[in-house]
Amino acid sequence: MKINAFADVSLRALMVLAAAPGGALLTTQNIADSVGTPYNHVSKAMTKLRSLGLIEVVRGRTGGSRLSHAGRTATVGQVLRQLDTRTDAADCVAPGGNCPLINECRLRAALARAREAFYRELDSVVIADLPGSRQMAPVFDMIGLRPGL
Repeated sequence: MKINAFADVSLRALMVLAAAPGGALLTTQNIADSVGTPYNHVSKAMTKLRSLGLIEVVRGRTGGSRLSHAGRTATVGQVLRQLDTRTDAADCVAPGGNCPLINECRLRAALARAREAFYRELDSVVIADLPGSRQMAPVFDMIGLRPGL
């Protein structure tokens, strides 16, 4: 199953924040640079993550973002459910209106169950446990963040 681009950027931002040494504050620009995504996309993701209570934001010249307690314990399944913007697992709208089979369609229900099974499988994966120090060291080096911070 494929996730939408917004969810992908959001999960990658959470992973970078999870790996930040000692809960260091990272700017949105730092995160954008580290995940190789335009600032505007990351900024929108950060706004949503803040509204979900997954990150804390400190304003000001030395400010930035870090994971909140909820962000440190969030699972991939929980976050994807909140970020999934699709209302239906199937594309049931035809150019001329709704699909004529929509009233008795069992495919939509089966696809909805499959999507929930996908999320349920990811409910055991805690986002904060995903990034490893070897994986993140070159990323933090690239944005000028030293592990001793």
